[in-house]
Amino acid sequence: MTLNIIQGILIPLIGTSLGAACVLFMKTEWNIFLQRALIGFAAGVMVAASVWSLLIPAIEQADFMGAWSFFPAVAGFWIGILFLLLLDHLIPHLHQHSSQPEGRGTSLKKTTMLLFAVTLHNIPEGMAIGVVFAGCLNGTIAMMSALILSIGIAIQNFPEGAIISMPLRAAGMTKSKAFAYGIFSGVVEPIAALITVLAASIIMPALPYLLSFAAGAMMYVVVEELIPEISAGSHSNWGTIFFTVGFTLMLTLDVALG
Repeated sequence: MTLNIIQGILIPLIGTSLGAACVLFMKTEWNIFLQRALIGFAAGVMVAASVWSLLIPAIEQADFMGAWSFFPAVAGFWIGILFLLLLDHLIPHLHQHSSQPEGRGTSLKKTTMLLFAVTLHNIPEGMAIGVVFAGCLNGTIAMMSALILSIGIAIQNFPEGAIISMPLRAAGMTKSKAFAYGIFSGVVEPIAALITVLAASIIMPALPYLLSFAAGAMMYVVVEELIPEISAGSHSNWGTIFFTVGFTLMLTLDVALG
């Protein structure tokens, strides 16, 4: 396994850690404009990555199926969507945890449930990273495309780390422990990615389905979690603008460098 792959697998965890580190330096919640901009940018990157880094390669790798080459992409995409839909029914939904005046115990309980939700949601993202880097190993996906996808997921993970650590601090937990829990929520990503890469020889025949599964899982997160975040409240227009910036930047990099 090359150094680039190891670094690429760890990039999203860095994003989560930086987001969790906000609790160490910020006395209040972060600026709403910055929040909208980062989440919008991340959503744009994720949508473009789902198309150019995952769905299109899935279709290309199924060329041998002729007119049915679309089938693995469609089937895997639906499986990814339904998998995340199932998770949302089994675990607490992220948007049910808006900050409201509550007792410290209730707030801590809800934030703990949010930690569980974010952690489980990070597993498909880790699989997406692993699938793409597994494609790098057999030469079907460019390394630059995989690294760009990792950076996009890291950007998305920044606010996730913050929404774990900061409410825990507000509920009475020490800064260091809140920071540690924020990091913990992202540890599952490199683990899931590493397992996927190590199983590359086994999963290669199913790679078109896995690529599109990852695309479906990521698109579900974008539509269900990120877009509502940038659309609600003030500065929603900036969220849209930065969505466009993220989408076009990812498109440009993936086509020009991939």
